Amino acid sequence: MKQFRTLRGIKIAIFVVAALGVAGVVVMSLWNWLIPSIFGGPALHFWQAIGLLTLTRILVGRIGRGPGPWGWRRRMKQDWQRMTPEEREKLRENLYKRSGGKSMPESEPKV
Repeated sequence: MKQFRTLRGIKIAIFVVAALGVAGVVVMSLWNWLIPSIFGGPALHFWQAIGLLTLTRILVGRIGRGPGPWGWRRRMKQDWQRMTPEEREKLRENLYKRSGGKSMPESEPKV
């Protein structure tokens, strides 16, 4: 079991390094193709492209996982809790119709 975890950790580390490398090459290539010819800016090296990715992630994105405090799941949950049972049923009906159904199937009475 412990060997499986170690192997899995190594695979994840290799994947992260490979993904970071591919992302760095893509950013470097796009930058060097567009920025010098359009704006007359400098060309980037690989490590500068990785730094640019990191800076962008810090300034625009979030660090960590999950939807965060402004995530759509949290907003949906809050909106759902504010709804009355009639509003919830109407939303279910609309979503069902949008997904191709004509009307909600009748639910069987609970005993």
